[in-house]
Amino acid sequence: MPKYLLPDIDNLNKLAVYRQNGGYEQAKKALQMSPADIINIVKTSNLKGRGGAGFPTGVKWSFMPQDYTGPKYLCVNGDESEPGSFKDRQILEFNPHQLIEGTIVAAKAMGVTTSYIYIRGEYHKWVNCMQTALDEAYDAGLLGDKMKQTFGTDFKTEIYVHKGAGAYVCGEETAQMNSIEGKRAYPRNKPPFPAGAGLWGHPTTVNNAETIATVPAIFRLGAEEFAKIGTPTQCGNMLFGVSGNINKPGVYELPTGTLMTHLLYDICGGIPNNKKLKAVIPGGASMVPLRADEIENLPMDSDSLRKIGSGIGTGGIIVIDEDANLAKICLRISHFFHHESCGQCTPCREGNGWMEKILKRIVAGDATSQDIDLLYDVASNIENRTVCALGDACAWPIKGFINKFRDEFEKCVKPTRSFVAPNTIHSKHLTQNELVYAV
Repeated sequence: MPKYLLPDIDNLNKLAVYRQNGGYEQAKKALQMSPADIINIVKTSNLKGRGGAGFPTGVKWSFMPQDYTGPKYLCVNGDESEPGSFKDRQILEFNPHQLIEGTIVAAKAMGVTTSYIYIRGEYHKWVNCMQTALDEAYDAGLLGDKMKQTFGTDFKTEIYVHKGAGAYVCGEETAQMNSIEGKRAYPRNKPPFPAGAGLWGHPTTVNNAETIATVPAIFRLGAEEFAKIGTPTQCGNMLFGVSGNINKPGVYELPTGTLMTHLLYDICGGIPNNKKLKAVIPGGASMVPLRADEIENLPMDSDSLRKIGSGIGTGGIIVIDEDANLAKICLRISHFFHHESCGQCTPCREGNGWMEKILKRIVAGDATSQDIDLLYDVASNIENRTVCALGDACAWPIKGFINKFRDEFEKCVKPTRSFVAPNTIHSKHLTQNELVYAV
């Protein structure tokens, strides 16, 4: 299957090379079309978002009010802070002009006057890559006031790179909008939804960078032909970032529906030293893990993964071999989410800290089976109780590992545990031995 997101073309990041290979021709075509026609093409292609939620892109674009007379905005989400996800940066580095071209098409479809390509703070190199490409596009008259002359149209739009400050929560669309506005990146309550009241109270759409970069390929191939790629319910190619205990880690562009076993063993070369597979996290650290037996004949698409209780997420596949300590992996995941919680919602702010403390006891061998039950209970009381999905993201992997690998956690604990009460202010009449409690 030909690659259209990361094709094997040298120096494609340079404007001259991109245009030699048909670059910006699809933007030129779209700028002569009506917004409704553009949206219908994207709907026909059945493109679904590549940022984790998998919402139909054309439907999302149709929510933007066409008769609104004030400014409208597009946020291209390149925050990519999900542990295990590193695919968007490949587009920013190797094919940034296709992202710009997709942004132009999306802006025309929704009547957007200004777009922000939001990139996480740690991606300094890729911020520079994207800014260099934008500078080339502006100099060539492909953006701003000059695009009217270049494309022979009355439409114009502006695109800016906005660098975040490294907060995971900024990947959530409303937190990202607050960040762009210069506010603390707290997720907003919905409704109102961004299409009704987004940036500075104006209609806004937020799309993942890979989603937007796919749009020119739809116009180049044709919506019907694009819809034949991959699975019928999630069409097109997808970027899969494979990491962990794997011989050939990296980003691979493959049609949705590719078997996970084919990806891991045939394309990525299997597990180092021929070790056995223990588990796979299929879509970034926030997804429910899969046992080795669950990946047999498993297509990598959203519907197939949803049926077995997980999700494709951002396509970040984390491979875990037979020697891995799952309690330590859970501790690392829990530490990340505890650190990245914005603190707005009590269940997430407090619960993540509790989970990390319990997991530290488990890893240290100073916990009991009751602590495993407590860990599961805390995770359950965070899930579905927060403004944004970070509460779900921190709970799903922990609950998943306990449900599927309880025996691994039981090996780390002991029958009972004792501790000295930390507060002895009101117990000075007791001896030190009497302050020791058994659990």
